[in-house]
This record gives sequence, C-alpha cells and structure tokens, in this order.
Amino acid sequence: MILVRSLAFNVWFYGLTTLMLLGTPPLRLLAPGRAVDYARVWAGLVLGGLRVLAGIRYEVTGLEHLPDNGPALIASMHQSAFDTIVWELLAPRFAIVLKQELTKIPLFGPMLTTAGMIPVDRAGGANAVRQMLRAADRAMAGNRQILIFPEGTRVAPGVRAPLHPGVAALAARTGLPVIPVVTDSGRHWGRRAFRKTPGTIRIAILPPIPPGLKRDALMQHLAETFAQAPNMLRTPVDNSVGGAPAALSSRASSPR
Repeated sequence: MILVRSLAFNVWFYGLTTLMLLGTPPLRLLAPGRAVDYARVWAGLVLGGLRVLAGIRYEVTGLEHLPDNGPALIASMHQSAFDTIVWELLAPRFAIVLKQELTKIPLFGPMLTTAGMIPVDRAGGANAVRQMLRAADRAMAGNRQILIFPEGTRVAPGVRAPLHPGVAALAARTGLPVIPVVTDSGRHWGRRAFRKTPGTIRIAILPPIPPGLKRDALMQHLAETFAQAPNMLRTPVDNSVGGAPAALSSRASSPR
C-alpha cells in the first residue's frame, strides 16, 4: 500500500511541477514580481498532495520565533526535498541559498533567479562568498527571510555532517540573529527516495541566536543544536521509520 501511495504522490509531484513550470515563461515576462506567490501556490499544492496521497502531515513548533514581516536569517537542518518546499509556506518572503547548478535547469532555473533566490557556486571560493553576500544585501533590502542549510546537502536522519561557514558570513554581514531549525523530515521523505512513509514530520523553530557571536562560537552552537535534534523532536536517532514518533505538545502549522 505504501508503494502505491508513493507512486501516486510522485506522479502528482512531477506532473504538477511540470505543468506549473510550463506557465513560468509568461509569468517571468509579464509579472516577475509574482514569482514568489506562484512558488507558494505550487508548494501548497505539493504538500496538499503529500498529505492526501502519501499520508504525510507536518507539525511546526516555534512559529513565534519568526518575524511576521521583515528580514530574518534561518539556519535549518536538511534531510529532504520537503525542507525546501515547506519554507515556501512558512516564510512570507523567502530567499533560499541554493547550489548554482539548479539555476541551469530549463524553466526551473530562470524561475529561481526571477524569484530572488540566492545561488552559490560551491567551487567558487571567496568570490562565491562575495556574490552570496551581495545577494543577501538585496534580500535584506526587500525584507526577505533568508534560508540557508548549513549542512550543504541533504543528510540522513541520525547522521551528522560538518557545517559550512556560509551561515556565519551571512550573520556577520546582515547583523541578524540566526534562527536554528531542526527537523526529522528524512524519516518520511528520504533523500532521493521513491518511497514515502506515512506519518508526521516534525519541525522545531528554535529561539534566535543573538547576533555578534564569533564564527567559531556560532558554528559550535549550531552543530550542538543539530546534534540534539532527536531529543528535541522526540524521534529515534537511527534511520528506521517504524511507527509515528511520539506526539509533541505543539500546534499544527498553517501557511502564513
């Protein structure tokens, strides 16, 4: 049954994505300012299909730590494609730091650029960092919420990866507090996994780390926070998916 539901969702996901990408050229030409709104519609439809077809819901705690409207710097764990999609609903004006290769995908890449995402050339060294910081300046000027995944790639549940210091560079440049986010999304939507396991994905938005910390202190704080994610979310540390995790004392998220 899980395989059938997973197939149904994957057909929905790729079919919907293809259909909506075909509508992006006129959008980019006639109404580029609506690109973020268009992405939010897509994200809502994807996660609606995830709930109905695959039986995967999500719950969020700590929404009070996000600004209602204004710039923010969010540093999230990254276990699944879900992590990128859900933030299109949680952050009113999101700007995601992502690998530059994605901007070269036909239709999808130009839409990322139009929507004001922040591409980074991971092999570009210091020049890539400077470009990222200039893009962050533009995001700040537009009251955008900058989302970065310090792990740099999707990491399986229970596995710890070294964190990249780009988040520290962004914190120093913007002067914003860093809002850590932990999740267990990979237990239900794994990295490059066809199979989607029913249950509830947990997302915990934690109190902001005050600005002004030195790079090493900030990176250590984030590393320790990510390491404690299973305890915060009350999920096992291994990669088994089994039954649903114990319920959290939380409220379900809703698009903002």
